[in-house]
Amino acid sequence: MPLSPAAQPLQLSLFDGAPAQPPAPAAGVFKHPQAGREIRFGEHVVGYALRRARRRSIGFVVGAEGLTVSAPRWVGLAEIEAALREKSAWILRKLHEQRERARRLDEARVDWRDGVEIPFFGRRIAIRLDAQSAGALLHAESATLRLGLPPGAEPAQIRDAVQSWLQRQARRVFEERCRLFAERLGVSVKRLALSSAATRWGSASADGSIRLNWRLVHFALPVIDYVVAHELAHLREMNHGPAFWDVVRSVMPDFEQARGTLRNEVLPKFD
Repeated sequence: MPLSPAAQPLQLSLFDGAPAQPPAPAAGVFKHPQAGREIRFGEHVVGYALRRARRRSIGFVVGAEGLTVSAPRWVGLAEIEAALREKSAWILRKLHEQRERARRLDEARVDWRDGVEIPFFGRRIAIRLDAQSAGALLHAESATLRLGLPPGAEPAQIRDAVQSWLQRQARRVFEERCRLFAERLGVSVKRLALSSAATRWGSASADGSIRLNWRLVHFALPVIDYVVAHELAHLREMNHGPAFWDVVRSVMPDFEQARGTLRNEVLPKFD
C-alpha cells in the first residue's frame, strides 16, 4: 500500500527543523587566473579575463574561476568598464556565490574515519566504527550509524560500507515514494533502478523505467519527492513544456522550493 506523506520511514522522523544557513562570504579580491585587467567596485577589486569575440554586444560570465568578459573587437576599454560598473551589483553577487560554493565544495571532501558526519535525509549523522556491530545499523536517537568495522579500518573500507548502506536506504525510500506518486499521477512504474550519474538526478523512459540517483538520499524528503514526481510526470508528458509542469504541480504545488535546494546544495564527495 502506498505511503502517505505523513507515513514516512521511522529514520526520517529524527530530522526536523530548518537547516542552518551558511555565513555570508567575506568581501575582498576576486581574480580570474587569466586576468589581464582589473576594476574596482568600492572596496572590491575584480581581476577579469577579457576576450575579444565576433559578437554584437558585451557579455559577462561568472564561473568557478571568476569573471570573464567577452566584447566585440571594436569596443574600447572605457566602454567595457562602463558596462562592468553598470552590472557591478550582479557581478559581485555572482562572485560571492561562486566563492561560497568553492568553500562548500572544499568542506564536502569527506575524511573517512570514526566520527565523521554525512548528510542523511537532510540532517547530519555520525559514522562510528564498532567491530561488535553486525553490518550497519542506524541508531535513531543519537543519529549515529554504527559500522561493523574495526577502529583501524582503511578510509576506503569505511567509504564503501557507508555507500552500500546509503544505497540500500535510497532504494527503500525511492520505492515507497514511487508507489505513492505513481498512484497520485495515475501512471505505472515498470522498473526502478539506482543511478550514480554525475550530472543527472533522474531519468524516465516511455516504457515506465525510472532511474534515480542514489545520492538523493542526502536530501530531505521534499527534495526526493520533487525528483520522483518530476520523473513520474514524464510518463505522462515526455517534455518540459507547460503541460509537464502542470502535472508536477498537481502533486507538488510548491516544487520550486525543492528544485532550488536541489540546484544549490553541495553534497559530500565519495571519491
